Amino acid sequence: MAGADKQTAIVQGTLHMLILKTLALEPMHGYGIGVRLEQISKGVFQVNAGSLFPALRRLERDGLISGEWRVTENNRRAKYYTLSTRGRTHLKRETRDWQVQTTAVARILDASLGES
Repeated sequence: MAGADKQTAIVQGTLHMLILKTLALEPMHGYGIGVRLEQISKGVFQVNAGSLFPALRRLERDGLISGEWRVTENNRRAKYYTLSTRGRTHLKRETRDWQVQTTAVARILDASLGES
């Protein structure tokens, strides 16, 4: 399939949702979040630090995640992020909205002329 190995930019506005989903699985530090998103998407999404860390700061500022400095498995200091109760509620709503929107986009893309 042509372009199957091509990396794709994350659609505007979805990075926050993907970070929240990643943190719903377990608390992680920023670098780990980026690696996890790349792994789960099978390399389609690669989030650079210039996008990831400002997004983490916004999510923390908005009370959707909380951060705590800890020592990593490599004996380095890193900020670990945890999904808050407010973040979990926000993620459920965003996931539901995303599913409605992607279903509608799929219907439009699958429509051929003359169909309603």
